[in-house]
Amino acid sequence: MTSLDDTTEQADPGHGGYAAARLRLLQQESQAGPSRRSALARLTDQWLTGLFAAAARDTGVRGAALVAVGGYGRAELSPRSDLDLLLLHDGKAAPGDLAALADRLWYPVWDLGLALDHSVRTPAQARKTAAEDLKVHLGLLDARPVAGDLGLLAGLRSTVLADWRNQATKRLPELHALCRDRAERAGELRFLLEPDLKEARGGLRDATALRAVAASWLADAPREGLAEARRVLLDTRDALHLATGRATDRLALQEQDQVAAALDLPGADALLRGVYEAAGVIGYAGDVTWREVGRVLRARSARPRLRGLLGTRGPATERAPLAEGVVEQDGEAVLALAAKPERDAVLPLRFAAAAAQAGLPASPHAVRRLAAQAKALPVPWPAEAREQLVTLLGAGEPMVAVWEALEAEGLVTRLLPDWDRVRFRPQRNPVHTWTVDRHLIETAVRAAALTRRVGRPDLLLVAALLHDIGKGLPGDHSVAGEAVARDAAARMGFDKDDAAVVATLVRHHLLLIDTATRRDLDDPVTVRTVADAVGSASALELLHALTEADALATGPAAWSSWRGSLVADLVTRVAAVLSGAPAAAPHADAPSAEQERLAVEAVRTGGPVLALRTRAETRTEEPDEVGVELLIAVPDQPGVLPAAAGVLALHRLTVRAADLRTVELPDALGEVLALRWRVAAEYGSLPQAARLRADLVRALDGSLDVPAKLAEREAAYRRRRGMLPPPPRVAVVPGVSSQATVLEVRAPDAVGLLHRIGLALDGGGVRVRSAHVSTLGANAVDTLYVTDAKGAPLPPDEAAALARTVESALS
Repeated sequence: MTSLDDTTEQADPGHGGYAAARLRLLQQESQAGPSRRSALARLTDQWLTGLFAAAARDTGVRGAALVAVGGYGRAELSPRSDLDLLLLHDGKAAPGDLAALADRLWYPVWDLGLALDHSVRTPAQARKTAAEDLKVHLGLLDARPVAGDLGLLAGLRSTVLADWRNQATKRLPELHALCRDRAERAGELRFLLEPDLKEARGGLRDATALRAVAASWLADAPREGLAEARRVLLDTRDALHLATGRATDRLALQEQDQVAAALDLPGADALLRGVYEAAGVIGYAGDVTWREVGRVLRARSARPRLRGLLGTRGPATERAPLAEGVVEQDGEAVLALAAKPERDAVLPLRFAAAAAQAGLPASPHAVRRLAAQAKALPVPWPAEAREQLVTLLGAGEPMVAVWEALEAEGLVTRLLPDWDRVRFRPQRNPVHTWTVDRHLIETAVRAAALTRRVGRPDLLLVAALLHDIGKGLPGDHSVAGEAVARDAAARMGFDKDDAAVVATLVRHHLLLIDTATRRDLDDPVTVRTVADAVGSASALELLHALTEADALATGPAAWSSWRGSLVADLVTRVAAVLSGAPAAAPHADAPSAEQERLAVEAVRTGGPVLALRTRAETRTEEPDEVGVELLIAVPDQPGVLPAAAGVLALHRLTVRAADLRTVELPDALGEVLALRWRVAAEYGSLPQAARLRADLVRALDGSLDVPAKLAEREAAYRRRRGMLPPPPRVAVVPGVSSQATVLEVRAPDAVGLLHRIGLALDGGGVRVRSAHVSTLGANAVDTLYVTDAKGAPLPPDEAAALARTVESALS
């Protein structure tokens, strides 16, 4: 192994020697983390010192110093970090000589391909620029001498630091606004699938901002874990630079496995979880610090006025009671003076519930004291503990910050041991906005708004908190979570029946949304299956609310008024069965009056007939979707489904659901295929029915090459998609219908997907009775009810062969 001492002799003014030494240092696997960053900074210092000495000698410039600022000033050089340099001078050198000195320093850096942020200033100019530019001021707080007249920098540093402290009441609000603006642009690091390690909230810039706050002497961040969090993010950035060969801070999906391997982590999920945890520490420290800054600034602002009113004595601090052992002070929930955490096991939950209900942040000092002194709750919990947990969860949005405060000190894991498994666990489905733990909290927030709809809000809130608790365990997370939730509910002191309800809700929290969007609700087996799984009307009521809360907390793609109406329809049907009403009649082939009218018109004209019905005409309210019902009647002939689906795709219409049936007309008029589609415009306005009909006529007679047109759009779509998606999968779903064979297609969402499915089914010689289309992010789940030519389900071997045929057609 080459040591740093071995390389320094080559770090001479000849930058070829520095480049070779730098490369050797970066290739040393044993030299990583903080030691490599500081070694790289020292190596760079030595090189620049040689450059400066030679340049100063040749130009004759005296009274100058080379200063490292920013990250380089902190000696935290990542492999592709910028060099932030300030050439400080006393103003006595001739401008030409000074320019020559600067050129002798900057050009070798550029020649090596290193990014450089540089400036040339006197101490007075640097101070003036810092007063005008907050970012310059922040950089100078980390100024470090590299070469030259060290006295110049010593004086500047003292002045800049004094200015920072003297101007803290102005500068810190500016810095806080800068942090908020950056977070608005870059997002929350711990929830992003491709986070920016530097710019996102909880990233490296926020960590630097906390250092600046501490330098003001006005407030200080919680120190526990903060240095380690910064180290994790810096180590990750180092590995990212080496993996990509670029100066990037964005941890893109395609680089995460390579970065994880470089850090000796088992995979990308472990990498993200560590990054998220580090960002959580920095983000929480920022929340606490900026809250303290605000409190101090308010106190300073009020002090002159209060002195005039009260003389030299200040006012006594008011402490308003919130709950037993909990009071409000200075805008925070704190422990009462008489509180005894070591004697009151329920106090942590009572404290959290009181803070959330009052909409107050939890004092970090109080939470730390509770974590250190509060004794463990007995198992099962006493009734008060369970009630306080429910009160906390029912507080809605204010509960989030309080929960995070408890998490930061380890209290949540102490209350719910299984929480540690889901904490900061990433979710790679882009539909999900949050990590698993935050999604559970957001679901509880959404559920709190729905508690008036259910008879047992306590069970709803606890189920919301636990519904994904099985993630991270082997197998289906709903199945695994059922047992965990049952044990957790029993631990909380719920009786056996209530614990069973919570377990049922966790086990089936996806049942309603999956069934409503992927199954034929007119099939009696569908409704009966859901009724058997849920078991009771009270559980159905709770499951309905949990379904909505879960979807709303997932992300904007997971819920809409259309999905809500499908779920509500399913719940109504299941409730009827649970109340003892007869099951719905089998799927009827009797057409509606409108379909029959169109069918007659199709026979009369000999071609397809279309009708578009708006939301008002279909009596639906979908403010968040541009959706209509499209009715098509076509004389029975091969290829109708793929032709119709292809035309809709060409017109950028997204199919939400499709119902297909054969209409037998009286008086020997023949058979007509009736299609009822639920469609939404991908963007823009809906096309005219006449244009759709014209293209459908051409598609059916073969003059419009639908596959070729769709292939052109799909090629462009794939170019934009970036990563290669996993292959499609087609499976036969047994036991969900007595009237048809059910195929479930899981595939990347693509232009004309339903068209290609229709071509494959047409080739298989089957009839499609209905199609239920569900798109979540980049993935589509299409469920098709198919029969043979006589309207009967397919034999198992034929159904399996058909599934293979469709899968092959989509691959």
